[in-house]
Amino acid sequence: MAHRRAGKTVAAICDLLRAALMGKGEMTSYAYVAPFRSQAKSVAWDYLKHFASTTAAGINESELTVELVNGAKIRLFGADNSDAIRGLGFDGMYCDEYGDFKPSVWGSVLRPTLSSSMGWAVFGGTPKGKNQFHDIYKVAQSTPDWFLLRLPASESGLLPKVELDAARQQLSKDQYDAEYECSFDAALLGAFYGTEMREARVGDVEYQPEHLVFSAWDLGYRDDTAIWFYQTIRKEIHVLDYYAVSGASIEEIAQVVTDKGYRYERHYLPHDARAKTLASGGKSIIEQLGKFLGPKLAIVPDLSVQDGIQAVRMLLPRVWFNSRCDEGIEALRQYQREYDEDKKAFRQTPRHDWTSHPADAFRMLAVAYRSEMMEELAPKGKTLQTITMDELWAHNEDRREMRI
Repeated sequence: MAHRRAGKTVAAICDLLRAALMGKGEMTSYAYVAPFRSQAKSVAWDYLKHFASTTAAGINESELTVELVNGAKIRLFGADNSDAIRGLGFDGMYCDEYGDFKPSVWGSVLRPTLSSSMGWAVFGGTPKGKNQFHDIYKVAQSTPDWFLLRLPASESGLLPKVELDAARQQLSKDQYDAEYECSFDAALLGAFYGTEMREARVGDVEYQPEHLVFSAWDLGYRDDTAIWFYQTIRKEIHVLDYYAVSGASIEEIAQVVTDKGYRYERHYLPHDARAKTLASGGKSIIEQLGKFLGPKLAIVPDLSVQDGIQAVRMLLPRVWFNSRCDEGIEALRQYQREYDEDKKAFRQTPRHDWTSHPADAFRMLAVAYRSEMMEELAPKGKTLQTITMDELWAHNEDRREMRI
């Protein structure tokens, strides 16, 4: 763990090259993994080609692969397309900016690739709150055979004092502490739910069979799906489980929901679940799911993203999370505004990354819960009427004149 501009990427590439050249066997293989493949190419590819120029037997631009004279290979990947890594084997791996990885990628994809060769892994990055990079940092602190390096700018001597003083003046304290002093306690800038998630209640949340279960869904591009399972008990939200999958069929997803064994009250889907597509024979998502989950499907009101985010903020103080929802919880912590490089400010629109689908699904949960509460509070047997501010003002003026 080192501050910005400390040379982490250069060190990573050189370390991979050293290991590949000194490795035993002609079929050794090493990987550099960044959060995105495009990021791996823009940040590390030129460095790899430069430092391997005298020892490379071949360079494959399309595969981002360098083969060395001894037969060893080094390849660049993106954690955003982890399926491209699945099933491969490596003797060593560098995970750059590990805090930006989807949390499940290490356990379900990357770790198994090291097993057959008893390979090693390095986790590098700069703190962005207490995410999975912080978890690995804590493991390294408590495990004797792990190597741990923490290199804040105030101790490294790599950047001149005049530059650090300028950065301190131009950045907020949280920005400076995270980027230059390697602080995990600095607030994650631009996070929508930063304050609320720092106070989130996480623990053992038990399923209570006497209460029915709700689910809230997000159905994204490329069949990405995120689902939260929860119960409403005495005006509290008990989040029991979280499920996310990419590329699964409607039938497979419905089977997972059924196999949970919960007694369901309702499944809440986003408003675009009504859209019919040619690929599904002219059927909408809600029609396809209805075949497997029955009539307990509902469409969440089509509110703006900002209204939905506000609904989440208001709901989070009464939410209890089951600790096994760790990936979904981490997504809510890291869900951030998009940064406008030209204006040097955060936009109101969310940044689209791996956190988007779980955060959008939780937004469906919050909007659905708010709608339920409004229905309960509405006077029974009476029809609600809408009134404009001008009409309300005129009505009050009339009443004022009558009193005079």
